[in-house]
Amino acid sequence: MKKTFTALLVLFMGANTSQAQKYVSDIMPYGKIDKADLELKSCDFEKDANAMVLFKKGDLYYDDNLNIVIQHHKRIKIFNEAGKKQADVRIEFYGGNRFEYITGLQGEIFNLVDGKVEITKLDKKQLFTENVDKITQALVFSFPNVKSGSVIEYRYTQTVNSLSDIPSWFFQESIPVKTSDWSTAIPEWFYYNVQQRSYKPFSNYQTTTQSRSLGVSSGSPLLFIDNKTQYVMTNVPALAKEPYMTSEIDNRQGLYYHLTTFRPPAGFTQSFSDSWAKVGGILSDDEDFGAQLKKKLLGEAAIVDKAKTLKTDAEKIAYVFNEVKNTMKWNNVDRWYTNDGTSKAWEKKTGNSTEINLILYHLLKQSGVKAYPMVVSTRSHGKVNPSYSFLYQFNRAVVYVPVDSTKNYVLDATNKYNSYLETPAELLGSSGLYIDKENKQYDMLMINRSTPVRQVIVVNAEIKPEGFMDGTAQISAFSYNRLTCIENYKTNGEKKYIDYLRDNNNSLSITSLKMDNMDVDSLPLTQNVAFKQELTGSDKNYIYFNANLFSSLHNNPFINESRVTDIDFGHLNNYNVTALIKIPAGYAFEALPKTMSIIMPDESIVCRRIVAQENGTLMVRYMINYKKSLFFKDSYPDLYAFYKKMHELLNEQIVLKKS
Repeated sequence: MKKTFTALLVLFMGANTSQAQKYVSDIMPYGKIDKADLELKSCDFEKDANAMVLFKKGDLYYDDNLNIVIQHHKRIKIFNEAGKKQADVRIEFYGGNRFEYITGLQGEIFNLVDGKVEITKLDKKQLFTENVDKITQALVFSFPNVKSGSVIEYRYTQTVNSLSDIPSWFFQESIPVKTSDWSTAIPEWFYYNVQQRSYKPFSNYQTTTQSRSLGVSSGSPLLFIDNKTQYVMTNVPALAKEPYMTSEIDNRQGLYYHLTTFRPPAGFTQSFSDSWAKVGGILSDDEDFGAQLKKKLLGEAAIVDKAKTLKTDAEKIAYVFNEVKNTMKWNNVDRWYTNDGTSKAWEKKTGNSTEINLILYHLLKQSGVKAYPMVVSTRSHGKVNPSYSFLYQFNRAVVYVPVDSTKNYVLDATNKYNSYLETPAELLGSSGLYIDKENKQYDMLMINRSTPVRQVIVVNAEIKPEGFMDGTAQISAFSYNRLTCIENYKTNGEKKYIDYLRDNNNSLSITSLKMDNMDVDSLPLTQNVAFKQELTGSDKNYIYFNANLFSSLHNNPFINESRVTDIDFGHLNNYNVTALIKIPAGYAFEALPKTMSIIMPDESIVCRRIVAQENGTLMVRYMINYKKSLFFKDSYPDLYAFYKKMHELLNEQIVLKKS
């Protein structure tokens, strides 16, 4: 996928003898602005926006060498101080051996000064090219003299190596977009799989064809047809960041292109990664992936020899995983390819995610464990579409170890707090492509967790007539809850972790905390807490309290009545909170919650509350069970209503009255 195929085109064309036809539908010429845009005070369809894209244009065509050329033009209105960050621009592109480059960058800023338009050009000295890694580069620049009311604009030409995929086009951004205009002119020889993700209809959509000729070395013109398409979307709202949504790229409205076949004249056909088997083959042969799998590592024999003395594969996996995890430092870069290579990364003890995990694969393989490298996509990068065989859907390599038909390991040694027993939560709900280079087998696997992640809390407490609660709690955290707690505790320290347990409850104080099983992956993390809570609102005659303690289930995340993205919890959850509370002598229950259950219409979530009392002791148990983790936005009204009732149930006050 990083390789170039320009040489193939020599079969069909010689010198560049004709002027490339450009297809541009102007909205507003560069350098000219309507004074009304400078006087604009707010976005008419999203009043609280800090800034707005007045328009963004992309016009794509193929030049005479059949390289992809895209002319970009963008204009942004700044409404207030918070919107000024839009004047800091970063344009990432694939440089290196993909031969993608950017030329002709121009920028300027418009301000209204004493009723007149003032234009300040972008100083080219403030333009920087950043080498992100061996493939990715970025143009970085900032506009000067930006203020509330400013309008900034910039344009540039992006040229992409022939026979590459067309870059994705996004109609939606983090700020509202007034008009987004995307036009393409694609020669009939190119066959693309186009994936459309949008819920808002196009305000304009049209397709036409146009013949053009290409000069060739024989002197005879080569005629072909451009398939022209224009997409226009208007009044596109900003992409809302909603609770439990997946990545922005999963939810941004846009078009995604994947070249499957190049079919020029004379019967020549070049097939690209139109199947996952072909993608796997490309990875196997890639110098920055497949060629790294057998690279020797300095001093590897000591690790391999010790691993071979262990009796079971599980012991070998645990040992090698922890050796790599504790030795290597992740540089926080996710790529599906290596940058320095595994040998050099191992020597430096630092690498990107793929370098670290290909090192893990190599050591496991040398130790006799049946393991395979697998490319995946993290939650922030977006879910993999299995029907769209495109390598750049992936951004990380991990290690896949099949055990039997029901059990496997997905290992990722980048995070110091990951466990070999748990598939990283950020990979769930997506697909991975595993690479069996020796047998030339490349299969897609869905990465899921079928069993719920548990959280069990037992509280024993006594209410004092002075208006406070004194007690202990045991919090047992399993699976991802366990890993999250350990990372939080070790990263932020005990004081901040205690604040996390208190969940912003200023009336609650933790007097002691003991953590057990932090270093035993196979056991739940047990947290033994001693606490005191002031029961605010209580007086000489009444005491008010809530039995839902230490569950982090006090605040409803779904308070908006509408939703534009799907809800993805990532995995199933199971909460069990039991409180045993002794009430003071001389008090009786004025208001006691009832035992009750609430159930989602499709039975996907069940919440039960059991209440009982005996001999001055109250028992309250909350049980919440999830039977699915993904809820489409169409079902949000049911989820919204359920969560509203559930949090009323969880937060219902218990009232004691003095006899």
